[in-house]
Amino acid sequence: MSNIKSFEWVLENIDNPNVRIFDCRFQLHDPAAGAKLYTEEHLPNAFYMDLEKDLSSEIQEHGGRHPLPDIQKLTEKLSRLGVDDLVTVVAYDDQNGAMASRLWWLMKYLGHEDVFVLNGNFSSWKEQGLPLDTAISAIKRRNFHPSIQKHIVASVEDVKAKLDNPQTILIDSREPNRYLGIEEPIDKISGHIPGAVNYFWQESFENGLWKNQAHLEKRFQNIPKDKEVIVYCGSGVTACPNILSLKEAGYENVLLYAGSWSDWITYSDNPISSK
Repeated sequence: MSNIKSFEWVLENIDNPNVRIFDCRFQLHDPAAGAKLYTEEHLPNAFYMDLEKDLSSEIQEHGGRHPLPDIQKLTEKLSRLGVDDLVTVVAYDDQNGAMASRLWWLMKYLGHEDVFVLNGNFSSWKEQGLPLDTAISAIKRRNFHPSIQKHIVASVEDVKAKLDNPQTILIDSREPNRYLGIEEPIDKISGHIPGAVNYFWQESFENGLWKNQAHLEKRFQNIPKDKEVIVYCGSGVTACPNILSLKEAGYENVLLYAGSWSDWITYSDNPISSK
């Protein structure tokens, strides 16, 4: 799988100076939990990336609950943690790849292609008795040079302009009940963007592992590969594992609506559908 690394690969490369492992564990209901868990134990030579402090910027009137991070700040942190063009980045979490995929997508957005998500959760790594550490490794600074890939992100204006475009498929990655407007536990308004089709992001996993390419191709078989695909979720986080899944299934023209539903509903004139 072109965007996934196995436990075995990570074990073989855990001391490779040109491999950088990032712990992305995060709990939306307890934002401090991920960093705390990291300090207690993590994969050897792993560094922590916080969803809200590192992989997002401050909430504004528009932009959603997890706006894209300040590029200069993220670039500086990556440089301090020893990432440059020669480094292979591998991200993991304990949330079936939701947070790790956000880092994966951001690295792609920054023009860094050599980035992967671990195939399996931290809990599974621990249960298998694989090595863990409590120390934070010393690392020599490298200089990361971003090359922003604007073509893989969609703005609210882009989405509005393409609502009735038959060449664009809009995918909603949230739970079916949120998509249908039956329940909305997080955002102030329920429903979905008109014309969007629902592919719940968790359906890419089985027993905590990513499904293989054949299964992912079957999952998205009703999405033509020659169409532009724009993916969103609640705030631009769990859309990312769906984007990774689409890439694994052979889709090329896939964009993230970064603000997602929590951005869409901040515009009073944006249309909303339910059921």
